[in-house]
Amino acid sequence: MEKIGFIGCGNMGGALARAACKSGAPGNVVLANRTLAKAEALAGELGCAVGSNQSIAQNCEWIFLGVKPQMMADMLAGIAPVLKARQGGFVLVSMAAGLSCQSIADMAGGDYPVIRIMPNTPAAIGQGVVQVCGRGVSRAQLDACKAILAPAGLVDEIDEKLIDAASCVSGCGPAFAYLFMEALADGGVACGLPREQALRYAAQMVAGSAEMVLQSGRHPGQLKDAVCSPGGTTIQGVRALEANGFRSAAMEAVLAAYEKTLKLGK
Repeated sequence: MEKIGFIGCGNMGGALARAACKSGAPGNVVLANRTLAKAEALAGELGCAVGSNQSIAQNCEWIFLGVKPQMMADMLAGIAPVLKARQGGFVLVSMAAGLSCQSIADMAGGDYPVIRIMPNTPAAIGQGVVQVCGRGVSRAQLDACKAILAPAGLVDEIDEKLIDAASCVSGCGPAFAYLFMEALADGGVACGLPREQALRYAAQMVAGSAEMVLQSGRHPGQLKDAVCSPGGTTIQGVRALEANGFRSAAMEAVLAAYEKTLKLGK
């Protein structure tokens, strides 16, 4: 079986390493991290191996790049000589926001096959979203990468020109959702609910509402209307949200994240 290496075991790299271990034998997964103890702790939990950036570059067919965009050039420069000297095939898999497949290949110093992915943090529990696109890769390689990532949640192939926008919805979205849940819980506390219950109710409500959208196939607006009885309590809450620019604020959050993503790619 092909070896899968992760350079960088932070939140996203670690989440995808978990998925890779679930999709195949953990013994074929190798972890490297700037802080060695972090890689060792995760490897001990998952039953996989620990290596270095250079050993992963030398020996792994799948090289997942889990470092921040601003650190990518230096990291790839460090392994570029190893990649250039390789005899066997490999695929670079980048999860860096804003950096195109072509940029990754250029930084790595060769016309290498590159797959770009945009995962989100719920991938750590198998409920994530991962967008996938590629450059210089075969259909078989794309499908193999999607199979590696499948335990992370929804894995969706997308045109690279849309991946930045997609990541600002699903990649940044958990932070927006957490903020919404926290605010709902604060409102519940203001009304007298104990905080632990308020948080649990808000989180389960968001999870259930999301599942309603996915399972029913109905537009969120239709589902919202079904909750709003004439002259009832919910429509008054909706009125208050609209008066305070709730939907506009959500749209602006996505646009602000998108603008920042574009800057990271320059």
